[in-house]
Amino acid sequence: MKKIVLFASGSGTNVENIFNYLNERESIAVEKVYCNNPQAFVIKRCEILGIPCQVFGKDEFYQQKTVLNDLKKIGPDLIVLAGFLWLIPTNLVDAFRDKIINIHPALLPKFGGKGMYGMHVHTAVVKEKETETGITIHYVNERYDEGNTIFQAACPVASDDTPEEVAQKVHRLEYEHFPRVIEELLR
Repeated sequence: MKKIVLFASGSGTNVENIFNYLNERESIAVEKVYCNNPQAFVIKRCEILGIPCQVFGKDEFYQQKTVLNDLKKIGPDLIVLAGFLWLIPTNLVDAFRDKIINIHPALLPKFGGKGMYGMHVHTAVVKEKETETGITIHYVNERYDEGNTIFQAACPVASDDTPEEVAQKVHRLEYEHFPRVIEELLR
C-alpha cells in the first residue's frame, strides 16, 4: 500500500479531487492532510471526506519540527502540495528528497516564485498578454517553484480572457492531470 499526505492552505478542491481519484485505487491511501490555515475550508472538506486533518502553525512547522516528526512516523511515499502557500523547510526537503511535489498554476519558469500563486499568477499572465499558460507539476526543493519539472500541460489564453477565465482553464488542467500524475509517480 502506497501512502500519500497532502498539504493545503485554502478551499481544498484539489485535495478533494485527488482523494476521489485515488480512493478508487486499492493500492494508494491518502493518510492525512496538513493545513496551515485554521480558517481554510479544506478542514471542513476533510471532515466530510473522512480524511484526518492536522492544522499547524509556523512554529510547529519551522522551529519545533512537529510536522517533520509526524511525517517520519507516517512514512509517506509521496507528499503532495495541493494549494499550500508556505516554503517547505530545508529539514523536511532533506528528509523527503524527491518525495515532495507541488502543482503551480503556470508554465514554469514563467510566473513562479514567492507571492506568485492563485489569482496573482492569472492576473500576471493576462497583464503580460501571454498567449498560453498552464500547469507545472514539479519536485519541491528549498526555493519556491524551482524544483525539477515532472509534467506540464498548456492551454490557450485569448486576448480578451479575464484572469478569472484563465483561472477556470488552469483549474480544468489541474483536475484532469494532477491525480493521474500522482498515481504514475507512485507506480
